[in-house]
Amino acid sequence: MRKAFTVGVAFVCALAAGPAFAHHGPSVLGTAQISAPVMVGNMPLQPGTYEIRLTGEHLTPLPGQSEEAGQVVAFVKDGMVVAKDAAEVMPAPNVPVGTSGRAGTRALVQRLKGDEFLRISMTKDGERYLIHLPLAK
Repeated sequence: MRKAFTVGVAFVCALAAGPAFAHHGPSVLGTAQISAPVMVGNMPLQPGTYEIRLTGEHLTPLPGQSEEAGQVVAFVKDGMVVAKDAAEVMPAPNVPVGTSGRAGTRALVQRLKGDEFLRISMTKDGERYLIHLPLAK
């Protein structure tokens, strides 16, 4: 009886832990308005509105990172994938309702580091996705 109970508890714990370690499958993160030409995966991308999708592909983690720390995202325009790049993934901060937390699927797009990079920040399902793109010259 004790062995069956231990196996049952282990099984329930494995089921509960499964979603925390599951790889993300393909899905839509949202849309981003890119205001300047940028380089995405070594390809130039013109200004415009793009749908950003998770591809389900994960990057090889660096030592100390989880398997979920880096994911491949696709930039989609008019229903076609036009470029792919990497996104850093981290837990999203908990923001109380009614504060400055961003809701919905719209991206926060910011120019960084002396106007050399564009950062796209999106949040979905309790995770924050950061995409860093160099401005095209």
